[in-house]
Amino acid sequence: MSRIWFQQALETVATFWRIHRRDGLTFGFISHDRDMWLDGVLHRAAPGMVPSAVRRSGGLDDDSAEVSGVLTHDGISAQDLAAGKFDGARVRIGLVDWETTEREIIWVGTLGGVTQEDGGFTAELASRKVELLQDQVPRTSPACRAVFCGPGCHLNPVFFTHEATVATVDGEDGTLVLIAPVAPERLAGGTLRWIDGAHAGETMQIRRADAEGAVMLDRPVSHAVEGQRVIVREGCDHSLGTCSTRFANAANFRGEPFLPGNDLLARYPVPAT
Repeated sequence: MSRIWFQQALETVATFWRIHRRDGLTFGFISHDRDMWLDGVLHRAAPGMVPSAVRRSGGLDDDSAEVSGVLTHDGISAQDLAAGKFDGARVRIGLVDWETTEREIIWVGTLGGVTQEDGGFTAELASRKVELLQDQVPRTSPACRAVFCGPGCHLNPVFFTHEATVATVDGEDGTLVLIAPVAPERLAGGTLRWIDGAHAGETMQIRRADAEGAVMLDRPVSHAVEGQRVIVREGCDHSLGTCSTRFANAANFRGEPFLPGNDLLARYPVPAT
């Protein structure tokens, strides 16, 4: 039988937050005056971090929540928030008795939009119920709907992942010139994950790549990165031609390139000239 919290006028109860970032780092915070170890994670004392009312219902509507605080911990910095390191992170909110360490998770979800103002931050939290709103029935499309090297694609990502080195950075347009063991144009639409430097652990999208090895990322690089190592994943334009000729994977193509579209209804005969 679970404990009934806040049934007395005075209780030794604190709220804790556990943030699991997509790069593998985990952060813990607790609204207490001292640090506590919970489930093998050190939760730093953060009395200035307060949650809004957490609502849980039996319906399918999203159980929204919000958390706000001050940028006083090394784990949460304005630079990391601006770089998107906390975007999409998994969040667990719970209650703990700081005398007995009895605890209970009361909310699970993901970290959404983060805003900064006057040295503080406010983060919107989305519960796991939002997954129920996703359309599970695939729609037809001329392009492949599968994620490259993901479910449905069936290609092994090991064969399309390479270690590269940043040779130079163009300060005007922000493009990087990479030294990679693969033709640079194959990287268009792929990803770049930093191994070294201030961006270590961050993953960025490769928007464009040319034959000279220059790539354009989806976010600017604000630090000197010459000579740093990166992991690049090749990209795919999700067309049947690329899937067939470049990857020999047409059998797993998740699209309908020859299915007539809505424009078929608007067509009309045109006399021959």
